[in-house]
Amino acid sequence: MSPSEPSSPQPAPISGPPAGGSGAAPAAPAALTARAPHVPADRLVAEMVPPPRFQGARFDTYLPDPNQASQAEAVQVLSAFAAGIDGGDGPVRRRWFAKGPRKPAAPKGPRGVYLDGGYGVGKTHLLASLWHATPAPPERKAFGTFVELTNLVGALGFQQTIRTLGDHRLLCIDEFELDDPGDTVLVSTLLGKLVDSGVALAATSNTLPGKLGEGRFAAADFLREIQGLSAHFRPLRIDGEDYRHRGLPEAPAPYDTETVIRTAHHTPGASLDDFPALLEHLSKVHPSRYGAMCDGIRAVCLTDVQAVPDQSTALRLVVLADRLYDREIPVLTSGKAFDELFSDEMLRGGYRKKYFRAISRLTALARDAAPLAAG
Repeated sequence: MSPSEPSSPQPAPISGPPAGGSGAAPAAPAALTARAPHVPADRLVAEMVPPPRFQGARFDTYLPDPNQASQAEAVQVLSAFAAGIDGGDGPVRRRWFAKGPRKPAAPKGPRGVYLDGGYGVGKTHLLASLWHATPAPPERKAFGTFVELTNLVGALGFQQTIRTLGDHRLLCIDEFELDDPGDTVLVSTLLGKLVDSGVALAATSNTLPGKLGEGRFAAADFLREIQGLSAHFRPLRIDGEDYRHRGLPEAPAPYDTETVIRTAHHTPGASLDDFPALLEHLSKVHPSRYGAMCDGIRAVCLTDVQAVPDQSTALRLVVLADRLYDREIPVLTSGKAFDELFSDEMLRGGYRKKYFRAISRLTALARDAAPLAAG
């Protein structure tokens, strides 16, 4: 587990503690806007494991949709892929610096697998299950999002990242992004070096919402963008509907501001922030620190949720939504509903897959927050 962030000075609350009640007043809620944590590079490496939401993910806890044969097939393929990875108890790092060409054992079949599918079909669950099933110690396996991987390169430098991950047996990359050509080339080059070191790869990304009927659009796009690495990946299509909405009621509507404030004061470990102020604060904190910013937070309460004003702000909010979802932190809000966060233009643009993912995840967290408001 990550060390807890030192307590930060708290700003004046949006409103005073709710009236009524008896006994000692509960501690004032935290404020995310008061947090700007420093995250050392070694923590970034140590945290490259499946997030708390998926710590218990295993192949036998994945529940394939009986109407989607590709889901059960994915479990079988990934189980075999995990079993084929050499756990390696020997000193891999020593071989990295050894004289002469390194000759790792030739793997059977593709050295990587790419999970191609839409939102909420369980790709991250399967990716985390692969990490857990691979017969290697945790320090020889890495799991992170594409953004976290680029942040790691930024913190360590390219060559040090190769040395750090080059002794791993498996690297899992969730939500591989193809939006930024520069980052795509950077990560593709990094993965090429890691494959040469004998590292097995696994990746996920989402089919664009407007392309859901085109079968392997995402896989073809992925394999084209990574170019020389395409031969190392076996595309694995996973069909299905978003499990977060499968047979579940719609997310609760936003609450009134008084309910949000009262809930924040009555919920241990809750934070309370004005949404526009939080968006402004996110512009001053590097996205690699958003996870640490949530350390110790048990629920996020936001007042005056509004549509995000621009693309840069929207992309920062997407990262925060991912970190909240990873940590299973409920989100209670007043103001606009989550499906009104992004403009129609944004939802038609090149980053729309990220925005739809954020809406889906925030909706799930809003549903989780309903019992808190009911009190």
